[in-house]
Amino acid sequence: MATAAAAAVASLRYFPSSVRNRSYPGTIGGGAVVTFSPRRGRCATAAVAAPSREAEPASSLGDLTRVDFPILDQEFDGNKLVYFDNGATSQKPSHVMKALDDYYRFYNSNVHRGIHALSAKATDAYESARRKVANFVNAADSREIIFTRNATEAINLVAYSWGLSNLKQGDEIILTVAEHHSAIVPWQFVSQKTGAVLKYVGLTKEEVPDMEQLKGLLSSKTKIVVVHHVSNVLGSMLPIEEVVSCANKVGAKVLVDACQSVPHMPVDVQKLGADFLVASSHKMCGPTGVGFLHGKFEILSSMEPFLGGGEMIADVFEDKSTYAEPPSRFEAGTPAIGEAIGLGVAIDYLSHFGMQTIHEYEKELGSYLYESLLSVPNVRIYGPAPSASDHRAPLCSFNVENVHPTDIAEILDLQHGIAIRSGHHCAQILHRTLGINASARASLHFYNTKEEVDAFIHGLKATIDFLTSHH
Repeated sequence: MATAAAAAVASLRYFPSSVRNRSYPGTIGGGAVVTFSPRRGRCATAAVAAPSREAEPASSLGDLTRVDFPILDQEFDGNKLVYFDNGATSQKPSHVMKALDDYYRFYNSNVHRGIHALSAKATDAYESARRKVANFVNAADSREIIFTRNATEAINLVAYSWGLSNLKQGDEIILTVAEHHSAIVPWQFVSQKTGAVLKYVGLTKEEVPDMEQLKGLLSSKTKIVVVHHVSNVLGSMLPIEEVVSCANKVGAKVLVDACQSVPHMPVDVQKLGADFLVASSHKMCGPTGVGFLHGKFEILSSMEPFLGGGEMIADVFEDKSTYAEPPSRFEAGTPAIGEAIGLGVAIDYLSHFGMQTIHEYEKELGSYLYESLLSVPNVRIYGPAPSASDHRAPLCSFNVENVHPTDIAEILDLQHGIAIRSGHHCAQILHRTLGINASARASLHFYNTKEEVDAFIHGLKATIDFLTSHH
């Protein structure tokens, strides 16, 4: 009896907060209550082992590359970390961290403004990063690459600089119900200010955005189509070249959110033909705090600045200013110099293996994840099944019957050291369309392995058993 009682008490530690209703309160200014997860209290002291350069012969791309990601080489409560939240942010290889460290240690200086050696070196590295981004997505000219804080800012830049100047009452903006909030909210602002109307494309029975409906919505009123390349929830990929071709027939511009495609597959902006394309560094093994906008140069040259300040001007007079050419026109103030340099090094790292190689490996790994999840009873996976003809990203958003996705994510973390996402993934409209409030999401990158997928499935089954046996 005593042993059973002790075990029952100990098991409370592993209940999700929604079940155990137990917290460790502390106060911040204003008296707010902070709840600390029991394991998180010790997480700060977990040692991060240095990657072993004497790795055993690799059997997969994941085995080959993961030694470059020191964060992956750690354990929590005896469980080896399995990081499956790559749709939210990727991990960073040592090469990127060293590049940041080198910048701040050896040549930290502002760019474009100084004539001294440090400024010249920083400027060269910063502009080299721009050229690397341009080459990575096959831009026609490096001047078509604008560095921003992230993809969200890049979309806002287009919405404010292009949208407010080119949209009027009665014009139409086409989006899909599967867009990330960052691709919706800026255009809601524009709609409220200009009177332009937002039109949404729904889903097919296969749970992908309906291309036929999109084509049917296009008209002379359509001024811009805002779509994702790969959905961060459904894992589906839109045929961007077809979208662009159809939009061009009615004179509409196209903006592509490529945050979930650029890190995982070859992306050629000239081939896609979109007027604007955005992506974020932190999802492609680069630092946080920097992203980019690709825009066709003639369009960028016609746009007003987004922000005012240093660097984006040609001349400043008492009553007016003239503006620099792109990209400087859209990079007011001191940029995220070290972060841009780090992004350039991340691109070097990805390019070393090749995006097609990464893509092929992730297709196989993603299919393995999908098929493995199907073996779990009462699991519902959202989006299309992987097939030879239809690309599916290496991610699965899912729910388990009668189990809340946040409970799943928390128990996987606490008991198994597995990091996944739960919630609406910044896609509330899509979740409502699917008839749900939230989902769990496991999202992979090239440094993940089939062995980790097996560990995730084992942990998920144990988690479901634990939660259903305690309800």
